[in-house]
Amino acid sequence: MSSDFESYEQDFAVLTAEITGRIGKVPKLVGDEKKQMVANVEKQLEEARELLEQMELEVREIAPQSRGMYSSRMRSYKQEMGKLEADFKRSRIAYSDEVRNELLGDDGNSSENQRAHLLDNTERLERSSRRLEAGYQIAVETEQIGQEMLENLSHDREKIQRARERLRETDANLGKSSRILTGMLRR
Repeated sequence: MSSDFESYEQDFAVLTAEITGRIGKVPKLVGDEKKQMVANVEKQLEEARELLEQMELEVREIAPQSRGMYSSRMRSYKQEMGKLEADFKRSRIAYSDEVRNELLGDDGNSSENQRAHLLDNTERLERSSRRLEAGYQIAVETEQIGQEMLENLSHDREKIQRARERLRETDANLGKSSRILTGMLRR
């Protein structure tokens, strides 16, 4: 079950990295190339949404004690998706501004703006990657701690069951002893 989820996670990470790269390229392209890139990014965003839905379905099927960890991962993925969509929207606005500037003949500092935008996107991608890696490490550690706790609880349960069984045997032996002593007293 969790292997399917992890497979979806990997696909989502690869897809979001591609989307981020393409969003950064949109302002640099011209004409039909830009239109094609915008269409490709829209298609990939839809694929990412579908992956998120698949991941949510997988989380619903996971055992309740493990579900919390996966739910927190899902929240971070949804936030990342929201940021990607916002970045794409800004890129499209920049794209429409550039089209307007091309039509009006206003060139300005577009290459400097593009460079700053690309550097900003790259920095954002690196921060997101670091946060994702840190979150993944925390999730792995949490899973290990949870597994150790479950093992300890299992051992404790076995000890309690053995002690309960010994108590029943002792109670039965005390009952027999009491009957024997009562019989002896009557004789």
